[in-house]
Amino acid sequence: MSLNYKIRTVIACLFWGSAFVGGKIAFQYSDYPIFISGLRFSLAGLLVVPVILFNKINIREQMKHWRFMLLLAFVQTFLQYGLFFMGLNKVPGAISAIVIGAGPLFVALMAHISLKNEKLNIRKSISIAVGISGVIFISLANKSIADVNPAFYAGIGLLLLSNMIGSYTNIMIVKRKANNMSPVVMTSFANIFGGIMLLLAAYTIEKPEFVIYPAGFYMALVWLALIPAVSLSIWYGLLQHPGVKVSELNVWKFLVPVTGCILSWLILSDESPTVPSVLGIVIIITSLWLLQMPKKLITE
Repeated sequence: MSLNYKIRTVIACLFWGSAFVGGKIAFQYSDYPIFISGLRFSLAGLLVVPVILFNKINIREQMKHWRFMLLLAFVQTFLQYGLFFMGLNKVPGAISAIVIGAGPLFVALMAHISLKNEKLNIRKSISIAVGISGVIFISLANKSIADVNPAFYAGIGLLLLSNMIGSYTNIMIVKRKANNMSPVVMTSFANIFGGIMLLLAAYTIEKPEFVIYPAGFYMALVWLALIPAVSLSIWYGLLQHPGVKVSELNVWKFLVPVTGCILSWLILSDESPTVPSVLGIVIIITSLWLLQMPKKLITE
């Protein structure tokens, strides 16, 4: 992976890591996770439209893939991120970041099963194992939360399910990389229509009341919308690149819990770092270093 792609990958992961804080801030004003998620992704899709127009992308040509993009809207935006926001509403921001940080393991295992050129090797296996150990190590610092809050377990389950669905969407996109779909068109289409699905579900399940929220809510919402608008556009492009392997690319998502934890500690008043969590972050960073270690130092 070239330096340019590494930089783009890091940018996408840093954006994703900030979603935990943004979501928690939004929940301070509204306790309707599906509704907030629907607003977020509908707005995210609209934010990408000017980019499509500026680059003069042939929308008619891209609409030949509308069935796939509609499936992506349902599986990724509606299911994955709907479950993510429901889980985030039940679990502290830093812990949510840690659970979602286990995503590379699910992607690597699914890629190993689904893709011929994505078999696990020693280097990737060691990197993933070290990263997962960091995730587990961080969670030890927060064991007491599960003991006093039964909803914690439900939230963890929703986040893990979101993780597994997210792994599947990565494989979906890799298998379609030869079809020359525009990453920004995919992002806009999937977010808009997935957001509409979430809003319909919210009005059916949550029945949110129409109110005028304080400015802080709308600021958090705009930031939450920018995250998928930017990060998914980058990620879809990376997944479609012929030189990128989905399992190795997703190991970089170990940066997400690191970013999520640090921002949660800095911004959220009820969350603070502990020695195990800081050491866990160091372990996660080590896993990324192992992934980038020259192959000659580790037998493939």
